[in-house]
Amino acid sequence: MPHAPLIQLENVTLTRGGRVVLDDLSLDIAERRVGLIGTNGSGKSSLVRLLNGLLAAEKGRVTVHGLDAATQAGELPRKVGFIFQNPDHQIIFPTVAEEIAFSLEQAGMPRREAAKEAVPALARFQRAHWAERPVHALSEGEKQFLCIIAVLVMRPALVILDEPFSSLDLPTRRRLESLVAGLEQQVILVAHELDAFEGYDRVIWLHAGRLRGDGPPEAVIAAYRAFAEALA
Repeated sequence: MPHAPLIQLENVTLTRGGRVVLDDLSLDIAERRVGLIGTNGSGKSSLVRLLNGLLAAEKGRVTVHGLDAATQAGELPRKVGFIFQNPDHQIIFPTVAEEIAFSLEQAGMPRREAAKEAVPALARFQRAHWAERPVHALSEGEKQFLCIIAVLVMRPALVILDEPFSSLDLPTRRRLESLVAGLEQQVILVAHELDAFEGYDRVIWLHAGRLRGDGPPEAVIAAYRAFAEALA
């Protein structure tokens, strides 16, 4: 028996800057590991921003792990963890421990307790030694790792990564991919690096705001490669 969808989009239309970026899109997503691909401007980033309440659809309905994105948008940040492409757009505080404490506080922990629990939280990811490090002294890969930790300590049900590997060298990217692969949560990964979807359950291909391909990663990626080569 198929699993009930954890994410549903029903006839969703979204316009940004006078341009339709999602056009009457419907999707049911129940799988644990889902990739999202498409050329620049295809609607990928807009789609995932609907799922955490950063954008709101003009038409249609979006539900995420039991929450209606239109009427319960304020509850989405506790349910949906979002990791941006550029960690500097996500990190707020000057030290690693302060950043983690803020996440714990956002998850409902009292401020004093959050400050006390920041180092143990880092220790669960073998990064307790980072606690007093200034964020600006971290490498790009370390900053991205910090962003992932800061999201995971909030215990979201869904983790979304929007092109998180684009500025990383290959060894750092592989370490972060390994971390993501071991997560218990449902994961949606937006990436141009097509080999990142190895082991995924499903890949969704968007083009011009519409569904162009959807299914097993090997088949969808092969069709996408052929499409991209035809455009070259």
